[in-house]
Amino acid sequence: MRLISLVTLPLLSRIAAAESFSPYTLEGVKAEISAFLGHNASQHTRAVSNFGCDVACGFLAFSRPNSVAFPNSTIYDFQENRYWSQQQELTRPSCRFSPTRAEDVSLAILTFRVTHCEFAVKSGGHGAFSGASNIQDGVTVDFIHLTDLQLSEDRKIASVGAGSTWFNVYEQLTPQNLTVIGGRVSPIGVGGLTLGGGVSFFSARYGWACDNVYNYQVVLADGSIRDINHKSCYKDLYWALRGGGNNFAIVTRFDLQTYPQGDMWAGAQTFINTPETSKAINEAFESFAINSPEDDYAQIITAYAYAQSQGVYVIASDLQYGKPVAKPPILQNFTAIPGAVADTLRVVDLPSLTQEFNATNPYGFRKTYWTFTFKNNAALMGDIVAIYTEEVDKVKDAPGIVPAVIFQPITTSMTKHFSKNGGNPLGLEGQGPLNLVNVDFSWTKISDDERIMAAAQAIVDRSIAAAKARGLDHPYLYQNYASQKQDVFAGYGEANLARLRSISKKYDPEQTLQRLQPGYFKLH
Repeated sequence: MRLISLVTLPLLSRIAAAESFSPYTLEGVKAEISAFLGHNASQHTRAVSNFGCDVACGFLAFSRPNSVAFPNSTIYDFQENRYWSQQQELTRPSCRFSPTRAEDVSLAILTFRVTHCEFAVKSGGHGAFSGASNIQDGVTVDFIHLTDLQLSEDRKIASVGAGSTWFNVYEQLTPQNLTVIGGRVSPIGVGGLTLGGGVSFFSARYGWACDNVYNYQVVLADGSIRDINHKSCYKDLYWALRGGGNNFAIVTRFDLQTYPQGDMWAGAQTFINTPETSKAINEAFESFAINSPEDDYAQIITAYAYAQSQGVYVIASDLQYGKPVAKPPILQNFTAIPGAVADTLRVVDLPSLTQEFNATNPYGFRKTYWTFTFKNNAALMGDIVAIYTEEVDKVKDAPGIVPAVIFQPITTSMTKHFSKNGGNPLGLEGQGPLNLVNVDFSWTKISDDERIMAAAQAIVDRSIAAAKARGLDHPYLYQNYASQKQDVFAGYGEANLARLRSISKKYDPEQTLQRLQPGYFKLH
């Protein structure tokens, strides 16, 4: 088989509307790489050196002109600077490949198989740890050009490129008085958040992002391009993609269900952390998590943080209501708490709200995320805040440190949607209310990595022990908040993990995505 020329790609794009097609074959790509090298490529790809990735970079640059960026080039440096965490930004691949269509991704994955080159895939680049969506000495596939958004004629489906950010999606849909179920921080990518679950401002009404994907356009390890949905013959793969991460296919487009949405009432009240205020907020949290089904338009986030410049611990009470209605009754336990030192609550559009959230998540710092879940209980929240404070006190002198522990409810309003269209693998269907915790640290110096990582892990370990002591522990780990040291898929339950592994082997029998895409959370 010869490589399909650029002239034929518009035709292939039209064919992509079909359920499945394969623009390339493994044997055809082997032949082309052999021709590119001028002799048998297999003699070289067994080498211990990085020769395989050098071949992959060179071949992709030859086959797709202007799509590959090499170290020390302007484009390479620009793309490397588009990562949220410093750990990811300082990871240096052999080259960066930026596809413009699914066919390019098909060629790339077969190229990696032939050359045995490891790779990573970047959507928004908001992972906290090195290797999440960048790879040292491999090839990073950067979806920077896969950002198109198409609205269906009936306005019920928004087809979104996997490299889009949520701000760009919302900015295009808001003038249409529409939204999709997605991220809450403006530059987060559509791909990673959705494949990991995806909590939204509107999840009480509609479920998580993964529950609202009508169709996935994917490239499998065999290079085939397929449409995966609950009505297709790939129902098992559709189930696995709804929270199974990057283990099954490379998703190039998400067809997302849309919903009517205009302005909303949202923002944050900030308090100095005192025992009285903390108790009031924690009790309001517990009550809200129980009573959320009374008004599914409301959601909350409660964050405890240390403000280093002022030398004080603070509480940020983030409130969201999906209508332009101030202080709705469902949130009155929060709005009635006195003593806020700052208040941004107002009627706001969704793109602006995600930019406000982004202001508290700046780029360019060292980062670590950790997570755990427990059964809803205000007293245990107090225990965890005390543990957090004790551990932060040990490291709060680190330059630029911003340590936070963040609580969010997983309510029965959310989990009732987890059975939609055949369900998802998260293991939470019908459960709740639960309390989802994100331990979130940022800092400036590499020399502080070890002690700060130790403090974050101590918070998690001690908090889980406290939850077990009260009989309130829960195994679920939210993939999008997890540390590289946490076993995410074990928390989905043994049966779901076994099913995910079986589906992975069915669609990727050689386990290419487990072996050659080592970053993020794997099934094995």
